[in-house]
Amino acid sequence: MPTASDPSLNRRKLRLALKAARDKTGLTQRDAADRLDWSLSKVIRIEAGTVSLSVTDLQAMLRLYEVTDDALVEELEQAARGSKGQSWWSEYNDIISPPFAQFLGYESAADSVRAYHPTLIPGLLQTADYIGALFAASPTATQVQRGIDLRTARQERTFADGGPEVAMIVDESALRRLVGGAGVMRNQLAHIKQLTESQRIRLQVLPLSAGAHDSLEDSFVLFGYRDDEDVLYVSGPGGVLTNRDNREMVARYQECFEDLTDKSMSQDASLSMLDELLGQLNVNRS
Repeated sequence: MPTASDPSLNRRKLRLALKAARDKTGLTQRDAADRLDWSLSKVIRIEAGTVSLSVTDLQAMLRLYEVTDDALVEELEQAARGSKGQSWWSEYNDIISPPFAQFLGYESAADSVRAYHPTLIPGLLQTADYIGALFAASPTATQVQRGIDLRTARQERTFADGGPEVAMIVDESALRRLVGGAGVMRNQLAHIKQLTESQRIRLQVLPLSAGAHDSLEDSFVLFGYRDDEDVLYVSGPGGVLTNRDNREMVARYQECFEDLTDKSMSQDASLSMLDELLGQLNVNRS
């Protein structure tokens, strides 16, 4: 997890505290907006953690919500001051859409990451050569090196000391698909093995023999937090969706991940499959 100086963490701290304080008063977001003489969208964005917050506006909200604890007020004022800085990904703003910036905020603050992709190696596990091969296969890909650098930066933050717990379910079809050719895949599989053996990730392979399941068309990520509910990110034929508030949908994908976990091989068996596939690739090289 990033340090407390990261704007995404400060915005999240404010979001949680202000929503809890408003709920305690029984006010709706519209009630709060009306009494503060603000637009409803301003309150919504503050509680979504997508905007910075001035100390003056924070103090107005705390007065409305009758928050008087001096220590808490000081802590939130510090968070408000820290909410204005640049997020780590700001240098990539030219290639990041607003929805993806929101995704990066959730990812940066997460205490745990659980992910599955039905056809590809999940992004946090991809090597630079594998990423490059994916971009090369897309006729619309632009600023390829910038995209590789951004994904690599995400990986470095996620797998740094103190980073989130990461559980990855990798589909057997993704391990067997020769993205970029045999050499790229040798390095890719060796990279996954190294991440697993160094305990950076918990790995399970979903075998082809598992058959049909509830996420054959969708890749998804569940971001977990010690002090908040999971956030869901889904990408599939229907587009891309980040969802925190539709608890029924989040619960469905939580259940889906548990179902995939049950259908997947153990970590030891998954590592054995990696060794088998690496052996086949090495034989083909010779």
